[in-house]
Amino acid sequence: MGCPYSKTTSYWLVGEARISHIGLGMVMRWPFYHRLGAGMMRVKISENLDDLSGLIEEIKGVSNEVGAIIVFVGVVRGLSSEGERVLRLEYEAYEEQAAKKLENIIAELKGKYGIIDAIVEHRVGVASVGENTVYALVASKHREEGFKSIIELIERLKHEVPIWKKEVTERGSRWIEST
Repeated sequence: MGCPYSKTTSYWLVGEARISHIGLGMVMRWPFYHRLGAGMMRVKISENLDDLSGLIEEIKGVSNEVGAIIVFVGVVRGLSSEGERVLRLEYEAYEEQAAKKLENIIAELKGKYGIIDAIVEHRVGVASVGENTVYALVASKHREEGFKSIIELIERLKHEVPIWKKEVTERGSRWIEST
């Protein structure tokens, strides 16, 4: 899901406003956007990921200079690093700080590799085996800078962004250190 207001204006999805209506017995969730300057640099931290093919089309349309789109999809594995059967992962995030940190990382990668644009979406909440948890897309003029930037983007996401992962196995649960 892109910004509902305009296809030609750049927005950064930074999270969801959660508004509780006391006495009505419901919580409403509304996505909120922060407008950026040139380029899309869209970051989303949410319980749901958008349609990947839609994200590819979205980033492809940013510029007629796009010659490569590199896509990373993080998936919940069925076996832990220790060989235990994984039941699910549980993600928590400091959503506003995570979005800001990702924006800064993407801006640095634009300067370092000259990429055209990037989109990052990361799930929070519970994810079952086989489910997608992260989408990272980089648009570049050529594949080389795209591949270099996506590798650095994912490594930095794992080590610098305040998103935490708990692995739940048949034997119990534990918080996972970034590797």
